[in-house]
Amino acid sequence: MAISKFNYNSFNVTPVAGKALSFNSDADGFSTASSGSMVLIKTLTASNSANLSFVHGSSSVVLDNTYPVYLFKFINIHTVSDNQKLQFNMSTDSGSNYNVAKTTTCVQSYHYENNVEAILAYDTGDDAAQATGNITLTAAGIGSDNDESLSGEMYLFNPSSTAFVKHFLITVNVHINALSLQTIMGGYGNTSSAIDAIKFLPASGNIDSGTIKLYGIKDS
Repeated sequence: MAISKFNYNSFNVTPVAGKALSFNSDADGFSTASSGSMVLIKTLTASNSANLSFVHGSSSVVLDNTYPVYLFKFINIHTVSDNQKLQFNMSTDSGSNYNVAKTTTCVQSYHYENNVEAILAYDTGDDAAQATGNITLTAAGIGSDNDESLSGEMYLFNPSSTAFVKHFLITVNVHINALSLQTIMGGYGNTSSAIDAIKFLPASGNIDSGTIKLYGIKDS
């Protein structure tokens, strides 16, 4: 079978902001099309960082009414110090103060590599009631061994609303001390002001490495 080769000069594609490429029936075969519903906004990568912060209007970060839902992806977050829980807080004044009152509920499950113990339980020690300080989003700390890390995601719903509280849903998994521990957390920031900044940080020390990606989800 012969392999068809295309001369790139024959492609007639006009780039359009927010568009993707698609095939069509034209001779050149390509046109612009609407992109997917999940749009990457910002990627932050830690390097012995005190925190990773997303502030609307700063460094190309969008966190307003552009999207009804925002998604944070945590990818291999590794802390400098051992057994440090990842925390977060929210701001209504572009990061000048991170002190939104937050109420959460937390469930954890874990299983050891050697199969000696497994558990599923409501975690009263890591939930919060109208707490203005940093909130832990993991029921266990992140291990500092080279192969230990945290990965997961957090949904933030309609942060720009000036009528309703700001709901969030979190699911993360931690590898520490030869076990896999999953935390599932739900909650809300109890404010009718728009949330325009959010930061992530360890309970103590710095984030050695890892990535947090912020996505906007449209049409949701």
